Amino acid sequence: MRAILHIDMDAFYASVEEQDRPELKGKPLIVGGTNGRGVVAAASYAVRRYGVRSAMPMREALRRCPEAVCVPPRMARYKEVSEQVFAIFREFTPLVEGLSLDEAFLDVTSSQQLLGSAEFIGSEIRSRIVRKTGLTASVGVAANKLLAKIASDLNKPDGMCRIGPDNMRDILDALPIEKLFGVGTKTLPAVHAAGIRSFGDLRLAGDELLWRAFGRHGNAMRDRASGLDDRPVEPNREEKSISAEETYAKDIRGAATLNVELLRLADRAASRLRAHELAAGTVSVKIRRADFTTYTRQRAVEPATQDTAVVSAAAKALLQRWLATQPNAAVRLLGVGVSDLQLLPQGDLFAGGPAQVSRLDSAIDGIRGRFGPSMLTRASLLPGASGGSGSQA
Repeated sequence: MRAILHIDMDAFYASVEEQDRPELKGKPLIVGGTNGRGVVAAASYAVRRYGVRSAMPMREALRRCPEAVCVPPRMARYKEVSEQVFAIFREFTPLVEGLSLDEAFLDVTSSQQLLGSAEFIGSEIRSRIVRKTGLTASVGVAANKLLAKIASDLNKPDGMCRIGPDNMRDILDALPIEKLFGVGTKTLPAVHAAGIRSFGDLRLAGDELLWRAFGRHGNAMRDRASGLDDRPVEPNREEKSISAEETYAKDIRGAATLNVELLRLADRAASRLRAHELAAGTVSVKIRRADFTTYTRQRAVEPATQDTAVVSAAAKALLQRWLATQPNAAVRLLGVGVSDLQLLPQGDLFAGGPAQVSRLDSAIDGIRGRFGPSMLTRASLLPGASGGSGSQA
């Protein structure tokens, strides 16, 4: 039988902040955008008691807990700690599938003969994380990914839970249906209207009821409620897209302002492409107006690229096309995304070509890598710039 662990760091961003700044421990702490239009990136357990949660608008979070302490995210620091945590995972198995900086599946099936049971391995990983970082993690142990993820959430924070053949029915059947992946706020009313309120209700539901609640996905949802899942742990799980976006404290408008902001975001997205040694075949823009209407536009680029100038030019063309239809629209959120990702091919040594990183991008990445991302800014992003292609520094 397979042995899968799901390991989820507890309130990761907030916990890192508390570890680095002990004066924050125990306080209602929010990590996220500090302006009124930001969102909560992480919430400490002290502030969760007020109903504050990740992805909640900051304005709503502060309404629920006015005394909350808000700090901006420090992604470089979180990545540094994440690398320490993932290094611990790989001490026990090479089969590690990272889901985010603070969450992963581990297949420890073949590790048990040498290292002990899956539960022992889970306990040892938790102990090493505490010793190395001072942070806590919750662990789910099961025979598949679905059950392991459910289990890790049942004993949070700083806990471990095993779901096996001996206790699976008792644990799963009692869980509220909204805890099942695939049941969201939009589908929940229809599911409740069909009389399905728990995993057990779904597992025992007939075909007609399944159709009423989930349509053609009914059988798949019943399988999930029954704990069935044959997905393997994928250690080389590829990132499907990369994006950079920003929500503004005040609405922005006008082609010049929007272009400068867009190029700043394109610069960030392209830098991440190069850091991951990837090239993108599609560039997209995301535009959210003040009335929350959201637009996405995309276009293919050929050959696939990681060049800031190419990404910027494609994004700018998409924005210009949108602006032609509503030139004076007030914009609250802007984003640039790249997708259709592929490992960067090695170009011909003498011919150069698409695999070659521009010397400008390479120089900028090197300076930023050594001195920090804010050390160097492209000229096209400076106040008063005309909003060029982003190819100058």
